[in-house]
Amino acid sequence: MGLALSDSDGRVATPLEVLERSGSEAQDHAAIAEVVAERGVEVVVVGLPLSLDGSMGPAARAARAEVGRLAATVGVPVESCDERLSTAEATQQLRLGEVKGSRRRQVVDMVAAAVILQSWLDARRDSDAMT
Repeated sequence: MGLALSDSDGRVATPLEVLERSGSEAQDHAAIAEVVAERGVEVVVVGLPLSLDGSMGPAARAARAEVGRLAATVGVPVESCDERLSTAEATQQLRLGEVKGSRRRQVVDMVAAAVILQSWLDARRDSDAMT
């Protein structure tokens, strides 16, 4: 699971780390809750793997269900954000940064997390500007 954080103004997302899934949802959620507590996170944003046409397939439904369970553990609001093409964008950013194959595979998830978080931050800022 890739993790990213934003600056205190909520303008820029930065990759943080990759947490390897343990095989236990409870353990994974506890690890995320630890990061939330340590870093003073106010909102957790989870990527929602919509189908390319924007529909909710099985993976998106499973992710949406997990959002509710995660919220019960982390103690802060948990929101979802469309993650379509985030891995492709992250891979492209890493290629442009001349990050080589094996290292790129190690960090792509946290860069994709930053892409997702940046998209969420931008959408939130845009909706605030309209009100």
